[in-house]
Amino acid sequence: MEITAFLDRKLARRFRTYDTDGDGFIEREDFTQAGERTTKAFGLTADDPKAVRFHGMLLGLWEHLASVADLDGDGRISVDEYKKAFANGLLETPASFDEGYVPFLDALMAVADSDGDGRLTVQEHVTWTGALMGLSEGDARGIHDLLSDEDGLLSTQALLAAIREFYFSEDPAEAGNWLLGSLD
Repeated sequence: MEITAFLDRKLARRFRTYDTDGDGFIEREDFTQAGERTTKAFGLTADDPKAVRFHGMLLGLWEHLASVADLDGDGRISVDEYKKAFANGLLETPASFDEGYVPFLDALMAVADSDGDGRLTVQEHVTWTGALMGLSEGDARGIHDLLSDEDGLLSTQALLAAIREFYFSEDPAEAGNWLLGSLD
């Protein structure tokens, strides 16, 4: 996969959302803490089946990412290693992306979508993006407004399409490319 200048900016931004402690590396603990913040933000206990599933999916995501990106085997991933993993085909096609990402998104929606209708309110969206990725409320509200339907709700399908755009679209006008707010 070619890492264009635009994709490089998006990957750098995504890396920062993973690096929850801001030390310049992604580590297993970043994923553990993000999962704990997210499930607590929705009032789930550690033994709630939704929380258990979500934490398992996050750790699976970490394990997969570490297996392809931790090139020096030190248990942490630098931004350069992260970008190289994409260049080496971490997300080869939108279909392979869906295979890996849909189960995670399903687990996330089970936590964040309080009424289980497959659509997020603005507050649910603000809560999960803030807890999991440290997005500001303003950025979260802005992307929710861009992606939500006429009822002001963000569907699982619209969120998946936006995430796919984030990784595969080179068109800055596509809403998914601003999924994490400003790229700077």
